[in-house]
Amino acid sequence: MSQPAPDLARWRVERGDHAGSVDLAAAEAAACDLLTALGIDLADESTAATPGRMARAFAEMLTPPEFEMTTFPNNEGYDELVLVQDIPVQSLCEHHMLPFMGVAHVGYLPADRILGLSKLARTVEYHSRHAQTQERLTQRIADHLRHSLAAKGVGVVVEAEHTCMTLRGARVPGSRTVTSALFGRLRDDPATRAEFLGLTRTGR
Repeated sequence: MSQPAPDLARWRVERGDHAGSVDLAAAEAAACDLLTALGIDLADESTAATPGRMARAFAEMLTPPEFEMTTFPNNEGYDELVLVQDIPVQSLCEHHMLPFMGVAHVGYLPADRILGLSKLARTVEYHSRHAQTQERLTQRIADHLRHSLAAKGVGVVVEAEHTCMTLRGARVPGSRTVTSALFGRLRDDPATRAEFLGLTRTGR
C-alpha cells in the first residue's frame, strides 16, 4: 500500500486518525452477532452473506481516501474569495452509526499559495470518512485548509440531513442541519463574512 502524502500523515498524527486499521474478519463476525441478536435469519440464502457485505460497506465509509494537497504560488496576487459550492458530503453519525448526507460549501481568501480546486472536494471527502458529529466534520475541514494554505481566511458551511432524525426518533424527513466554521478575515471582517455566507445561500 502506498504511504500517505506528508500533509495527510501529519494530519493523522495531530488528529489521532487511525485509517488503515480495519479488521474485516472481526467486523464481519461482529456484524453476524449483531444481526443475529436483532432477529435476522442469516441461514437464509438472501442474508447469508450480509455480515460480510455490511462489514465491507462500513469499512468503505470509514476509510479516508489518500490524496496530495497540491498548492501553487499565487503569482498574480489574487486576493478575492475562492469558493466551491455544493460539494457532496456523506458521513456517519457517531451516536447511531447512521448516515448523514448533504453538501459542503468551502471557500478561502488566498495568501501566498492557491489550491487546486479539486483538492477542496478531496479535503471534504477525506474528513467525511469518519464516525463523527457534523460540527466536528465542519471544524476539521476548516482546520485542515487553514493549516495547509496559511490563507487569509477560510470558511466552511455544511448542510446535511441526518437519517438518525429522519428514519427514527423524531422522524422529521426533509429537515437540514447547517453548521459553519470560519477563520481569519472570513470570521473577523463583517463584509467578507457576509459575502461568504451570502454566496453559500445560508440565508435562503
